[in-house]
Amino acid sequence: MPRTTNPSAGDAVVEPEGRSTGRVARATRGSPEGYSARHLSVLEGLEAVRKRPGMYIGSTDSRGLMHCLWEIVDNSVDEALGGHASRIDVTLHADGSVEVTDDGRGVPVDAEPRTGLSGVEVVFTKLHAGGKFGGGSYAASGGLHGVGASVVNALSARLDVAVSRGSRLHTMSFRRGEPGTFADTGEPSAAAPFSAFTQASTLGDGGRVKRGVTGTRIRYWADPLVFLKDAAFSYDELVTRARQTSFLVPGLTLAVRDLRGAPGTPGEDGPHEEVFRHDGGITEFVDHLATDPPVTDTWRLSGAGSFTETVPVLDDVGHMVSREVERECLVDVALRWGNGYDTEVRSFVNIIATPKGGTHLAGFDAALVRSVRKAIEANARRLKVGAKDERPDKDDITAGLTAVLTVRVPEPQFEGQTKEVLGTSAVRGVVSKVVEREMSALLTSSARGTRSQVSLLLDKVVAETRARLAARQQKETQRRKNALETSSLPAKLADCRSSDVERSELFIVEGDSALGTAKLARSSDFQALLPIRGKILNTQKASVADVLRNTECASIIQVVGAGSGRSFDLSAARYGKIIFMADADVDGAHIRTLLLTLFFRYMRPLVEAGRVYSAVPPLHRVDVNAAGRAKGEHVYTYSEAELATTLARLRARGRTWKEPLQRYKGLGEMDADQLADTTMDPAHRTLRRVRVADAAAAEAVFDLLMGSDVAPRKDFIVDGAAVVDDDRIDV
Repeated sequence: MPRTTNPSAGDAVVEPEGRSTGRVARATRGSPEGYSARHLSVLEGLEAVRKRPGMYIGSTDSRGLMHCLWEIVDNSVDEALGGHASRIDVTLHADGSVEVTDDGRGVPVDAEPRTGLSGVEVVFTKLHAGGKFGGGSYAASGGLHGVGASVVNALSARLDVAVSRGSRLHTMSFRRGEPGTFADTGEPSAAAPFSAFTQASTLGDGGRVKRGVTGTRIRYWADPLVFLKDAAFSYDELVTRARQTSFLVPGLTLAVRDLRGAPGTPGEDGPHEEVFRHDGGITEFVDHLATDPPVTDTWRLSGAGSFTETVPVLDDVGHMVSREVERECLVDVALRWGNGYDTEVRSFVNIIATPKGGTHLAGFDAALVRSVRKAIEANARRLKVGAKDERPDKDDITAGLTAVLTVRVPEPQFEGQTKEVLGTSAVRGVVSKVVEREMSALLTSSARGTRSQVSLLLDKVVAETRARLAARQQKETQRRKNALETSSLPAKLADCRSSDVERSELFIVEGDSALGTAKLARSSDFQALLPIRGKILNTQKASVADVLRNTECASIIQVVGAGSGRSFDLSAARYGKIIFMADADVDGAHIRTLLLTLFFRYMRPLVEAGRVYSAVPPLHRVDVNAAGRAKGEHVYTYSEAELATTLARLRARGRTWKEPLQRYKGLGEMDADQLADTTMDPAHRTLRRVRVADAAAAEAVFDLLMGSDVAPRKDFIVDGAAVVDDDRIDV
């Protein structure tokens, strides 16, 4: 590089290297003479990858490290897509390396005509080289830029390749993209002495393999000079990707092994292996993703379409020319609706996940909206939808939808090497036509089972639309109110004075009788009270429209003030704590369960944030008699076991108590001082915080206890009846 000095302000002296004329070129700073072609750098081969790795893998943290692994795994998956491989093994070694093995055809080992290099060296050292540029080796693949394997090689301190072909094992090693040999004295190591090839690079001979056995084994050590120090392979992410791929390629077996013994991983106590194989395809994938009770079965939509694309190709003499190429796009969709409101749509192109969507997802959304709207218009009389009613939008239609969309297309155009967005514009039209045709056939089907499911689906969409409009109307009404107008909150709400959300508390109280005592017991500065009449609606069974029509549920949602369902805004909640205060009996437990069901289904962020609590009122009050100098006192207990322990302790101290003991059947039996001391005063009360450690498991529990399917609940009750204490049943 040139050496620059600055002898005086405003001047720059530039002395080029390798010149000995003795003359000094003087140029004014910023002038054209000071910037010439010799200042330009040309990065050749894999230099560009090591200089700007973010261009190829996104980042140099754990995300980029995992992206490198996906590049190698996806090459093996492409073999499986073509029907050439049936098993892929991924192993995380204790030394930080990772190994990927498949039983595909194996990387070509013969000489590539133009370069004279072996196919292995071309694939791993030349950018934009591979068998996925329309040469017929792959009809549809995830890799298409020809830079995946070579980029991983460039960013690896060491990479070993072993290819089984022609009854021989062919090997080659690389150090930061340069081929050569490592002088291993035991287990392979990136720190072993390395000798680069000086004349011609050659493949090593690893010996004979069984006749007919083919495949590729790649093991590499990520370069610590490139990746951040804390970058690490994520076992959970690897398992998730392997499971996902096994759904997308039916019949493919993927095995993941973790030999690292890393703390916090399943393999911390020793080698751990998980094997995935799913022959049900994306239908089974949708069933795996869906957590809510179904409204429809899992429907399968399949079809194909063709389009013409202008692409540059090489002619017979090696010149690049433009040609019209006919492409075929295969579309396969599995989808089902549940009674929830969350939407889970996964999209893939040649089994490569496209988390940011693209043209295929845009076509799917447009077709889905059009077909459902047409079905609603055709059933307008039954659904009581008038011409003036607002049509459902995309969010109304996709509420509760779980779908997997896959397309297979030769040489897809992605936006960037990370392949997160599909850019091939013609795919949108193909997907749209297939989805609209197949969905319209389903929505107009005369089959009894399908017809009943379609009816439930359309009811759900219309209810979602009306709920959205009601929420919007309520928000607009709130915005129009000014400080001189009265509050729209329910009249039965006894609000608090404080506007500090973090400090304020909302007690949802069972019954008007308990409300009177609670008003005297509370601190009106920060504690608000909302009474409910007995048992509210079971929201696990009810539709969204039923919930909004129910007075008690609507009042609770309105008082919390943050909306419901997908429109819930945690930052808009009016209270820092939501506390259920019900009687300590079976009916009180049922009411708490119903309230929890409402909050879990329609205001889940409150539960996930740990802002929902259950008050713990006492079961007994023991009035201890005065004895000698000891004054009389009263003791509260919260369970039968605690009562027995308390009485035994008093008996051992020679104390007596008034009989009969007072057992509280309800909050209304306490006076204000007792309720304050035991249940409402932050200094003395006990609260149980409701947590959701596993949302899927919690969903399953709510569906078991409160869902529409009675048989599993009956089995649960029968199985648990033997362990229930008779004294805990109010009869």
